[in-house]
Amino acid sequence: MSSEPSTQTPSMPSSLGTDTREGPDASERLGRVLKAYLLQNAPEYRVLDALRQKGWENKAGDEFFAKQRQRADHADEKTVRFFYKMMKGIAGEMNRATGALRVHVKWPGRARILDFCAAPGGFLESAIAMNPGAEATGFSLPPAQGGHEIIMPLGPAVTFEYADVTMFAGDMGFTDIPGDNPEAESFDLVPNIPGERRFHLVFCDGQVLRTHVRAAYRERWEARRLAATQLAIGLEHVSLGGTMVVLLHKLDAVDTVSLVYTFSRFSSIQLFKPKGAHAKRSSFYLIATNIQSESPLAREAVESWKQTWRVMTFGSDEEREKKAWDGHMDEQVLVEQFGPQLVRLGREIWDIQARALEKAPFMQAGQNGHRKTG
Repeated sequence: MSSEPSTQTPSMPSSLGTDTREGPDASERLGRVLKAYLLQNAPEYRVLDALRQKGWENKAGDEFFAKQRQRADHADEKTVRFFYKMMKGIAGEMNRATGALRVHVKWPGRARILDFCAAPGGFLESAIAMNPGAEATGFSLPPAQGGHEIIMPLGPAVTFEYADVTMFAGDMGFTDIPGDNPEAESFDLVPNIPGERRFHLVFCDGQVLRTHVRAAYRERWEARRLAATQLAIGLEHVSLGGTMVVLLHKLDAVDTVSLVYTFSRFSSIQLFKPKGAHAKRSSFYLIATNIQSESPLAREAVESWKQTWRVMTFGSDEEREKKAWDGHMDEQVLVEQFGPQLVRLGREIWDIQARALEKAPFMQAGQNGHRKTG
């Protein structure tokens, strides 16, 4: 297999914007070549993989994650406050580990921050506090559509709007809305972010909410639509040398690894996983700094994600299915070009999750909870 740089367009991970229980998922490309490489070269991944298998055979794990989902889906004021404080804790831990949230701006400029899914606001509030004088722009799904309330203080330096960002057609460069679309009147045709506006720090950490009230045609593809929206608009509007923080899941999924590799080609990358909150889950953050946002590779990525959004929003079922599986980077090429760096980047991510799973109460549950496997 050739080791020449891939010319395939950036793939779109369905794992951005989802937070599901560990295990097989038809929407994820858990490739055999990539997994075999990780099992052979990453001891931390081998430990995690064995623990995952053990967890999936234990019914108590289902109950544990089901309770977490129920709590998130029926968040009362106390739960929202908990999430708010949790995100402030994650932001502080992230900055101590990576320094990524402290923006360096030439005097007399002001740091500018963009957050696509800000509510309840702990992450954004922490970033503003770390950058005195910063200006922030934030969006979040309206509570009437299943989103969370914003509870962070909204001072004059913060521009906030409740909005479904996946409907930002103008920002995605598409204003010719098909008349037969069930939500044709709901798309924002005028860009919500002016074309010349640039941000030093961009958060792409929005996830598809199970409580989100949306049209039926969007259900299967909503995670990809949300991912494409955040990535395309975020990269298009990040300043030269700026930073993007992207929430991802499953660092053994081909699509996820391909996305990390894509960012490595026009930025410096780190991976970060909190040691407390959600340590048992596969979630982690990609932190891309010194982004060369004007490079041809970055522009190619933006256009690819915009095209993904267009197909997932307006295409036929057949076109969406084809788009979801076409254009993926060949696994063998991915391993050859990015495998060693992936192992270095992923060691701590896999180790943190493995240690958390090992200590999880459901992992010590009685063997009578085993599930039948085929």
